[in-house]
Amino acid sequence: MDAEHASATRRPVVVPLGATVTASGATALPATGAPAPARPGSTGGTSGATALPASGAPREGGLLDRFGRTATDLRVSVVDKCNLRCTYCMPADGMPWLPQSQLMSTDEIRRIVRVAVQSLGAEELRLTGGEPLVRKDLEFIIAGIRADNPDLPISMTTNAVGLDRRAQALKDAGLTRLNVSLDTLHPETFAELTRRPHLDKVLAGLQAARAAGLGPIKINAVLLRGINDTEVVPLVDWAVSNGFEMRFIEDMPLDGDRSWSATNVIPARDIRAAIEEAFDLAPDPRGRGAAPAERWEVRRRGETAVAGHVGIISSVTEPFCAACTRTRVTADGKVRSCLFSHEETDLLAALRDGSDDEGIAQIWREAMWAKPRAHGSDRVGLERADFVQPARTMSAIGG
Repeated sequence: MDAEHASATRRPVVVPLGATVTASGATALPATGAPAPARPGSTGGTSGATALPASGAPREGGLLDRFGRTATDLRVSVVDKCNLRCTYCMPADGMPWLPQSQLMSTDEIRRIVRVAVQSLGAEELRLTGGEPLVRKDLEFIIAGIRADNPDLPISMTTNAVGLDRRAQALKDAGLTRLNVSLDTLHPETFAELTRRPHLDKVLAGLQAARAAGLGPIKINAVLLRGINDTEVVPLVDWAVSNGFEMRFIEDMPLDGDRSWSATNVIPARDIRAAIEEAFDLAPDPRGRGAAPAERWEVRRRGETAVAGHVGIISSVTEPFCAACTRTRVTADGKVRSCLFSHEETDLLAALRDGSDDEGIAQIWREAMWAKPRAHGSDRVGLERADFVQPARTMSAIGG
């Protein structure tokens, strides 16, 4: 990478955007209400909580775990394939893709979401991948989910490549909002990070999403040392100028090359400090709740009006596992109770074997009851000596 490429002074591209449940043998815990979020710098474990036995999940109610957390935020991956090859996600040659027969069908995704919402209390849905837009039936998936769940917030994480042709149809099908992955505003850096020269396609997708009325739109950027770590201020300035919420994500050990190193992580404290070189930050008065991002109000220097918002997801240096409310289903229909889990529970096999909705719901309860305290273990920390990266990468898990 040459000096110009690394320079912080290069101008960004401007986007023209015209009840209570009782576990067998265990003390009853609340069916709703996750523990309070961990404070920055804390271990992220459930303070004072003692793990209950891994067996003996509730027989009714929602997705409660042994630490008193209840999963209400559903993430469903619809495909493992992606049309980019981001360096922090997968190798240059891609991954061994799942055969079509192992992927959940449109109707299977619809049913699993229905069970989650109507039997297990899921309150919001995020569709992920891979890249969801790779599925040609995505509009049908969303329309089916919307028909079953008229009031369910449905969001999607996407790289926006090809979104310009489908944004309106996705909105019409019932999609509510978007998270768009965009790590840089410079074409050369984009090509280096994603191994594809498609920045213009991402920006066109954002234009179309705005025109279709999808929103709010959040921009997700993973910061990598020596690659795009000089772009913090330009990204925030561009995002708030266009009405987007900028979100920075610490690089996590979920890459296909297995080359992650803690020394390359740009910590949340440094991201905040970089933003404050040009903007004034104040904690979002709405609070964080169980959201993965700590959110801030952004004001331009000398101005009292809020220009926008920025969020920082600090999974590595300021873990927030105590407040986690997420449950994930992979594209082949397996429950992952934690992003870093080494175990999965197969819902799709049960569905295809003829299980009724309550049978599927109970399998799911059992899977989430055994959820680890943090980072795939009952010990906390991605930098601990015994941490082992999951076999599946982020693209195969779903974000």
